[in-house]
Amino acid sequence: MSRILTSIFMIGSIGYVVFKFRYRIINVLIGTGWMRRLAVGSFMSFPGVRQKLISSVFGGPSER
Repeated sequence: MSRILTSIFMIGSIGYVVFKFRYRIINVLIGTGWMRRLAVGSFMSFPGVRQKLISSVFGGPSER
C-alpha cells in the first residue's frame, strides 16, 4: 500500500515540476538545432497546418 502511495506522490511531484517549468523545458529542448527541426517537421505534418500557415504568411486564400 505504501509503495502505491509513494508512486502516486512521485508521479504527482514530477508532474508538478514539469508543469511549473514547462516553458523553460521547452526552450531548452527547442534550443538545439536537430530538436527544433524535429519539432517543426512534426508540427507541419499535421493535416491542414502547413496549408493554413503558408496561406497566412504569403497572403493566399485561406480556408475558414
